[in-house]
Amino acid sequence: MINPRHFLRMARWARNPPSEKKVKFVSGIILVCAALFLVERYIGWPDALHPNTFIL
Repeated sequence: MINPRHFLRMARWARNPPSEKKVKFVSGIILVCAALFLVERYIGWPDALHPNTFIL
């Protein structure tokens, strides 16, 4: 069930949509996250970047 606050937020966004700059910024962040996901999924992640790797 959707919270009534979400309807108010959607109505506000419909009346005052975000600027083109903000839309491009958010789209860029989503693309970077998708690219990182695909690299990790299909190519793999270097062992040096795993959080459980200890450098002695």
